[in-house]
Amino acid sequence: MEAAASSAGAGFGARLSSPLGFRGGHPRSPRPLPPAWCLRRPPWPASRLVCREGGRTRGAASRDHRQLGELEAEAEGSLAVEPGRSSPREVREEMVRCFDLVRRLGRGAVYLGSSRVPPSHPHYLQTAELAREIARLLDCTTWSGAGPGLMDAATQGALEAEKPVGGFKIAKEAGEWTTSNFHPYLPPESYLTCRFFSARKHGLMDAAVRSNPTDRTAVVALPGGIGTLDELFEIMALIQLERIGSAHPVPFLLLNYDSYYSKLLDFLNDCQEWGTVAPGEMASLWKVCDGNYEALEYLAEFYNIPAGCRKYHLSPQLKQHKTSYATS
Repeated sequence: MEAAASSAGAGFGARLSSPLGFRGGHPRSPRPLPPAWCLRRPPWPASRLVCREGGRTRGAASRDHRQLGELEAEAEGSLAVEPGRSSPREVREEMVRCFDLVRRLGRGAVYLGSSRVPPSHPHYLQTAELAREIARLLDCTTWSGAGPGLMDAATQGALEAEKPVGGFKIAKEAGEWTTSNFHPYLPPESYLTCRFFSARKHGLMDAAVRSNPTDRTAVVALPGGIGTLDELFEIMALIQLERIGSAHPVPFLLLNYDSYYSKLLDFLNDCQEWGTVAPGEMASLWKVCDGNYEALEYLAEFYNIPAGCRKYHLSPQLKQHKTSYATS
């Protein structure tokens, strides 16, 4: 079989030798990649950049100088956004710092949500109210990505309840806090700015894991975009595979404010009809809640909290018209 594959590969290479620039059936030696510093600043001045057209050389120093500046700015920006990995130890060390922060502040309710929601939007106010009441009900730490939007709403609600707050910030967010590694108002000992998304995710998941039956934790998925969906489905897969909650189940709530996730739920129902999702599988992984009262009651039942301790302070829930986060 290997001989046949080799002959087939040779024939394939012979047929494509001309377009790929092969000579005599053998590929040219690949050019070595430039060192990393070349991405930041070329080793030649911009005035030496020329372009050839029709066999003639024409000076293009001014235009090439402008293009060079754009390329340098792009390279510098990419190096600032994408953290370098000199060794796997750097990622492991950041994970250890995330775990240490969780152990110091305690596990609790983890909130996933959009960073683009302004404080004036009803979903922001609903999230702040929900986080406040969950912190009081479960008497736990509130965890989030320590960013703007609904993450900030959860932080504000927990602070109003006078309960501990922790977070795993990332330098690059889709909201307004993209230029600083520091949180605007949280004390530095309550959050960690992560370089690596993998470490950040491990920290958030560890904050939701129940290590003993007395732990009261939860995962609360709020309206969000690509980042929220990424975290949402990853945690759901871990629950499905019993990598989370195998010893002590963790409640997973999907807040379907104003039918935000209804089309996603329809898609998952279609997956069930196709056979890629087992009947009843989604219902066993999470609880879909249309409002805050339903979410609080589910958590109270899950942890067998007496009715006398369920003293919620909720605003009347009004059915909102769909209002874009960008225009509110």
